[in-house]
Amino acid sequence: MSRIGKRPIPLPKNVTLTLEGQQVTVKGPKGQLSRVLPPEVTVSQEGETILVQRRDESRTAKERHGLCRTLVANMVEGVAQGFTKKLEIQGVGYRAQQQGKNLVLSMGYSHPVEITPPDGITLEIEDNQGKKVQQGTIVLVSGIDKELVGNLAAQIRGVRPPEPYKGKGIRYSGEFVRRKVGKTGKK
Repeated sequence: MSRIGKRPIPLPKNVTLTLEGQQVTVKGPKGQLSRVLPPEVTVSQEGETILVQRRDESRTAKERHGLCRTLVANMVEGVAQGFTKKLEIQGVGYRAQQQGKNLVLSMGYSHPVEITPPDGITLEIEDNQGKKVQQGTIVLVSGIDKELVGNLAAQIRGVRPPEPYKGKGIRYSGEFVRRKVGKTGKK
C-alpha cells in the first residue's frame, strides 16, 4: 500500500492540467511539462486536486503508484515555482566562469571544463553575498524539470567531487563532507 500514492496533489490557481490518455501535460507561469505515465496508473482531476490511482492490485501497479504521484507533483511544483540546486566550489584557484549560457570550470586540471546546459536549464554564478557575477565560487542550476536540474547538478559535481583530506572540490550547498586525518609524522 503506497502512502505517497494515496495523497492528493493540490493544484495551484495559475496551473492547468491536461489529460490525454496516459499523457499528462501541466502548464503554468514558468512553462509547460509533459510526461507519459505507465498504463498501470490513472490520473484524474477533481476540482483543485489531482488524484493518481492504480488500475489493479498487481505488483508493478503498486510499485509505480507512488512514483507516478511524485512525478506529477514535481511537474506541478516545477511549472508553478521551479527548482534550484546550489553548488559550492572550495579550493585555492578553483572557480567557475560564465560564457554565454555555458559554464567553464577551472578545477586544477590542465584544461578548463566546459558544461553546456540542456534546453530549459539556466546556470548562474553568485558571489558570497548573493549577487550575480561572471566569475565566482557558487553555481546555481535552475529550471522547471526537477530531473534535469538534479542530473546537471550531479554532472557538475562529478567534475571534481569533494575529497576527504582537505575538502577541496565541488559540493552541494549544505552537504557534509566527512574528513579524514592525514598521515602522521615519524616518531
